Amino acid sequence: MRVFFRPPEGAGDPRIREQAPIVNIPRLRGSSLALLRALASTGAGARFLLSRMGRVYGLPELRGLPREARADLDLAPRPIAGAPARRWEDAGLAEEAAARGAGSRLRRAFASGAHSPVEILERVATRVEAEDFGLALHSPFICCDWERARVAARESEARYRSGSPLSSLDGLPLPIKDEHDMEGLVTGAGTAYRKVPAETDSTLVRRLRAGGALLFAKTHATEWGMNPWGMNPHHDMPRNVYDSERGAGGSSTGAGVAVSLGLAPIAAGSDGGGSIRIPSCFSGVFGLKPTFGRVGRGGSAFGRGSVSHIGPLGPSTADLVDFLDHTAGQPDLADPPTAYADDGDEAPAAWRAALGRGVRGCRIGVPRTEFAAATEPIQRACHAALAALEAEGAALVELDLPLADQALAVGVLSIGIECMGALRDDLVRFGARMSDDLRLSMRLMEQLPSRDYLGACRTRAALRRGVACAIAGVDVLAFPTTAIQPPVYLAEEAGVAAADASAVAGACRLAFLANLTGLPAGSVPVAVSGGLPVGLQIMGDAWDEASVLAVMAHLERIEVSAIPSPPARGELAG
Repeated sequence: MRVFFRPPEGAGDPRIREQAPIVNIPRLRGSSLALLRALASTGAGARFLLSRMGRVYGLPELRGLPREARADLDLAPRPIAGAPARRWEDAGLAEEAAARGAGSRLRRAFASGAHSPVEILERVATRVEAEDFGLALHSPFICCDWERARVAARESEARYRSGSPLSSLDGLPLPIKDEHDMEGLVTGAGTAYRKVPAETDSTLVRRLRAGGALLFAKTHATEWGMNPWGMNPHHDMPRNVYDSERGAGGSSTGAGVAVSLGLAPIAAGSDGGGSIRIPSCFSGVFGLKPTFGRVGRGGSAFGRGSVSHIGPLGPSTADLVDFLDHTAGQPDLADPPTAYADDGDEAPAAWRAALGRGVRGCRIGVPRTEFAAATEPIQRACHAALAALEAEGAALVELDLPLADQALAVGVLSIGIECMGALRDDLVRFGARMSDDLRLSMRLMEQLPSRDYLGACRTRAALRRGVACAIAGVDVLAFPTTAIQPPVYLAEEAGVAAADASAVAGACRLAFLANLTGLPAGSVPVAVSGGLPVGLQIMGDAWDEASVLAVMAHLERIEVSAIPSPPARGELAG
């Protein structure tokens, strides 16, 4: 079955809801942005700008919520499970689903001798050296480590010859987001001033190396992970693989581009407000933010706040499972929330089995407010994908998510305050080398009244409980990944800082819900509209990545996710 999205003919579709109004503030850059950043350094100026820019994120509405919209503070945001893990009818197609993965194809080629890890790594190196990046224009990699990767490739080749690969990642070229420490390489975190090479590997890098992955490069990230549409004035950022005048999403910008161009079968990303799912959506690939605490964050320059998660981006659902299989479920002493998971031994088998579960009998919650936040083309594409799942035996259940419309405001304050606190010393030492858009954000967070932040924390606590109650009545939730398609990011904007509150709001509005609750959520490409990809987001109960993966894999199986490839996409093994 192959499903392509076409807008319905005739009168309006009753499923399409009027988009929630968005306050539009023009993009600020250059001298105008510098002036506002300076203004934000004064108390009166910051209060004025907070009142103006806060309207885009819904801060006035957040302040005006009634008492019942706030709960006691959650000092430890442990994910709240709504119900036991779901187990609807299993179609028994796991083996077929696993075989679709890019990693699976490479492992078969390595085992048969048709290709070798050394050969595949050289193919990647050749394309990078030839600057074969299509409409992305620039490399998705900020630096490469070919020497160590080639040594690892030769070792992997020997293991395959002896029939003893270390893991499902053995021999796969896998880039790391430039927030994780890799011994001997600078962890730039998207900045212009971090220059000291790391002395040790991060927890994630150490586990990937132990599994035999070929860690050949670090991918571009936006500055301190705080731009979700892909802008960073300090580096030649890759543009959208479908349109060179659009952003590629952030903050895992390079990861999404690398996978979409076929330069990696899996890439490591992170997600504090959509930073895996947004670039996955904008690049037309698959991405998964696991449950909070599922993957250890020790050695991450972005820190270990209450909303950040580590996860994969890949060309198929099976590739996401390959990544989780070797990196998740193991306690990380440097990251206490990894102790929350108590299913570490059983989870990998459940993820693999879920690839073939299908959707017959699956109850999919469709939140009204989350659809209404998206533009009409995005709503249409996502409703078409849900209709295809319904035809396969899933049941669609319209529902309301209490306080979900406050997720953007609460998310902006949560990640903004945590980032400001983490960067306090850097602002003093290196503030002049930070971009004006980041400095503006940090100055505004410094001036934010504590009552606003603590009020947001209490609303977050109420939101977490409300979502747990809602998801108890269904198996997964489904709604668009982003409210907008990729924002404009012209070539002439290279090297220029820009503050675009409307683009941030449109990219993050539907992403923050999963970060604030800590629940697993994945993005699946389901259409190309206006030449740009559209993603459907699947969100599950706490620790139930399996149900999320099951629905994502079925969208792949019935080829809803089979959208046109971008120009210059290559295959590592064919």
